Amino acid sequence: MLAPLGTLAFLATLWLLTVVGAAILEESGAKIAAALKGKPVRHPVVERRTFQIRMRPRPAAICAEPRWRAAA
Repeated sequence: MLAPLGTLAFLATLWLLTVVGAAILEESGAKIAAALKGKPVRHPVVERRTFQIRMRPRPAAICAEPRWRAAA
């Protein structure tokens, strides 16, 4: 009974390593291929946009009326 469980754990680990390796290759496969060929990696051109952040004016603090303060 122990051998099938060990085999199952081994196969699950092997499958997990395969999935993680495929994900890593999907992300950086182009970089690895370019490095092996000795060519620089060409990144896509990113257009930079400038924008201005406007701060909203803070509203005045709302003070409670004396009758509400007493109720609290």
